[in-house]
Amino acid sequence: MSFEQELLEQRREKLRQVAALGIPLYPHQFAFTQTLGEITEAFSSKTAEELAADKPSLRVCGRLGAIRGHGKAGFADLTQGGFRLQLYVRKDAVAEREFQLWQFLDLGDLIGVEGYLFRTRTGELSVHVTSLVLLAKAMLPMPEKWHGLQDVEARYRQRYLDLLANPEVRKVFEKRSRLIRSLRTALEGRGYIEVETPMMQPMAGGATARPFRTHHNALDLDLFLRIAPELYLKRLVVGGFDRVFEINRNFRNEGISTQHNPEFTMLEFYQAYSNYHDLIELTQRLLPEVVEETCGTTAVQFGETTIDFSHFHRYTMREAVREFWPEESSRPAIADFSDPQRTRAVVEAWNRISGEGPQIIALGDSLGATVASLFEAVCEPKLIQPTFICEFPVEVSPLAKSKADEPEWVERFELYAAGMEIANAYSELNDPEEQRKRFEAQVALREQGDAEAHGMDEDYVRALSYGMPPTAGEGIGIDRLAMLLTGSRSIRDVILFPLLRPEIATQAAEE
Repeated sequence: MSFEQELLEQRREKLRQVAALGIPLYPHQFAFTQTLGEITEAFSSKTAEELAADKPSLRVCGRLGAIRGHGKAGFADLTQGGFRLQLYVRKDAVAEREFQLWQFLDLGDLIGVEGYLFRTRTGELSVHVTSLVLLAKAMLPMPEKWHGLQDVEARYRQRYLDLLANPEVRKVFEKRSRLIRSLRTALEGRGYIEVETPMMQPMAGGATARPFRTHHNALDLDLFLRIAPELYLKRLVVGGFDRVFEINRNFRNEGISTQHNPEFTMLEFYQAYSNYHDLIELTQRLLPEVVEETCGTTAVQFGETTIDFSHFHRYTMREAVREFWPEESSRPAIADFSDPQRTRAVVEAWNRISGEGPQIIALGDSLGATVASLFEAVCEPKLIQPTFICEFPVEVSPLAKSKADEPEWVERFELYAAGMEIANAYSELNDPEEQRKRFEAQVALREQGDAEAHGMDEDYVRALSYGMPPTAGEGIGIDRLAMLLTGSRSIRDVILFPLLRPEIATQAAEE
């Protein structure tokens, strides 16, 4: 018998002994009077004399975090919602059956108590217990006696234990919740209306990404999990919703990394009668407001770096490649990116500088895709402070409106911080004929084997044919923004239940 099985059997025996006392093992409810947080706020400033005079009565519940002493009296720590309150249990203060129950309790058990507040000789706020009830038995032991769950894989796989063992993890997700609430409030305060769009779609659209496929049996219909809500939100703009947003779950059948999870959360919003310059101005006001409300400051610590959301840098993509080129003497001229041969020479120069490895850029893509790849390799890791990168090649922006003076470039920006893209926005293409041509070009790429190319969405073209006003739209990555505001290095640290390999497969790989 393993050590864990032995502990499990010991706790089963304790549970049988509790049942023999006639005590319900899993009662249906416990009517508490206050949470531990409310008690801490209301009574932490009360003196021992004040508590002794009033003897405030209460009923509280939570999980046992520590047990000290098993004679005629003992202490325990009750934990709930990130707060702790000491319990004092004495044999002559509770019913005999309840004191016997006290002897059978273990760390992690969920209990409810009734009693009154007092301060011990050391001044600690405590509950003098007069009644005790078991709410649920912890049949498995808490990790490392609550000294912390350290194994990273176990933390993600058993998030419930991670939350119990590591109090700082709870704070990460509380901050994430404040972030989402703040974004929602900020947009609603600016006249945006929140909507919901389909998560299962007959065509995966709104982004260039490989989708997940599913099947609806009753309709005998293949469907795709949403890769973006964009095309549905813009249909609503056509229908008269001039300011609309959705906090949405997206699904992309792509690799997993510290910055990527196949299921992730985005905020997308669209503003009619606007262009991407309007959204740059909005973002420069929105993010400092949201960051300060979430963190209490606009400057957040991310590793060794302080990232200041009160100040933003701005470059075009072409300017950024020139600005961040590693060797000043060999910086390429911006004009080189209008010519395939000159662009090829720039890429070859980069490949010579970067040596072998993941920074090498292939030369088989279109001109625009090559320039985009060059930007990613040269610039992205160096964009630490909040930085707007504007003007993208049309080949990598099939839904964006072209610049009036340079049709091969579009009115688009991405916002970077800590080397990560955290927002993407553009002036929306609203010419139905041009949109059809863009879709056809994407279909051609798909036929050549590009699994991430966009398909032809006839209904979306039809919607544009009824007229969509000049519109700008933006997507903000909630998970990556949460990483920045919580100092988390991996996206898995800000997603409660990230996708992992099956546990059995993981064990087999290790063997």
